[in-house]
Amino acid sequence: MSDKLPTIATDRLAVGLYVYLDLGWLDHPFTFNNFKILSRDQIDTIRSLGLKQVRYDPARSDVVPPVAPTARTAAPPPPATQASQQVQEAKRRHIVENRQLREKIAGCEKEFVKAASVVKNISRNLLSNPKEALEGARQLTDQLVESLLVDRDVAIHLMNDKIAGEEVYYHSLNVAMLAAILGKGLGMEAAAVKAISLGALFHDIGKLDVPDKILLKKEQLTHAEQEFLRQHCAYGIEIGKRVGLPMEVIEVIAQHHEAADGSGYPAGLAGNSISMPARVVAVVNVYDNLCNPVDIAAAMTPHEALSLMFAKQRAKHDTLALGKLVHMLGVYPPGSVVRLSNDMIGMVLSVNTAKPLRPLVMVYDATVPRQEAISIDLESEPEINISKSIRPAQLPRQVFEYLSPRRRTTYYFDAAEGSSPPGA
Repeated sequence: MSDKLPTIATDRLAVGLYVYLDLGWLDHPFTFNNFKILSRDQIDTIRSLGLKQVRYDPARSDVVPPVAPTARTAAPPPPATQASQQVQEAKRRHIVENRQLREKIAGCEKEFVKAASVVKNISRNLLSNPKEALEGARQLTDQLVESLLVDRDVAIHLMNDKIAGEEVYYHSLNVAMLAAILGKGLGMEAAAVKAISLGALFHDIGKLDVPDKILLKKEQLTHAEQEFLRQHCAYGIEIGKRVGLPMEVIEVIAQHHEAADGSGYPAGLAGNSISMPARVVAVVNVYDNLCNPVDIAAAMTPHEALSLMFAKQRAKHDTLALGKLVHMLGVYPPGSVVRLSNDMIGMVLSVNTAKPLRPLVMVYDATVPRQEAISIDLESEPEINISKSIRPAQLPRQVFEYLSPRRRTTYYFDAAEGSSPPGA
């Protein structure tokens, strides 16, 4: 436990010591309250805070504390007024950066709500006004893909539970968005990515003909109910032909439950017999269903879902598609609750698909109000890594309430600057 660590006088600090500052987050300029000293300037800053001693962790330190103060550390600290100004300036910058991050995610949530509203209308109008519904679907997927296929990195953000519900169209939107990003990651042409996204949007359309008592049942389905549910692929093909969906979209509807090893349904297709768009949608569909099952109590964390797919279900998935999905989302996808290498607990909010191992993490700090929670971009903190994933149920109550882990894992991405929002 960190409270049982030895203390050291601040005039004996040395580069390489791992220290703990017993101050509120706003009372010092460092990103974290505990860290490894990397420079003499950091020693001067610690001493300028007026601390006579600090706790340190011998096991995490690279050096043994010097017996006597060095000439450098024995020098008088900067004046308190100057130190106070430095602290305030550094924290002001960090607060502004955190506010900008929150605003960026809030902007993505607004775009997500718009897109979800479009998908809801498509689902409602498909049978009564198929021409209009299909045109709305094309516009939505075209705008999604055009926002993605620009020469820049894509950031995938975790959405707030308050704006994502249990309706099937949220699942369709989630799969369509991730499938489009996966298609881009696989280097596909724009037309192919648009076809994948459109296919993903309609992949479960056959469930319109499946009773809600089966779709929404939380208990294990009976054999008869399972067979009825499996018919949604055939129902979807019929609906797709009736409303005039393109053949590549109908292929996705027909094949999104097929598996690379031939163990899927309805036709038991294997390998290249399954269309590439269907293989992409199938991988994303499994991931989303593991994270967002009908019985939310059975939901896996994003980290658990990817781990299961890669470690135990790999033979069922297209190798390239699964590998790229893991590469894009990282080992700890948005929504994962994690322990950092400095023992702080946090939740992954966003991941840059080009740098998936260095995500944006919101960390728990009891000294910081939740509405001003610190979000750390690990890309700018090279000394900090994610140690492991934690199930939300294992968190102390105050940490759980602070981080508010999502019951449902729903994503959206940064739209290209200047692009029209979906549904505009």
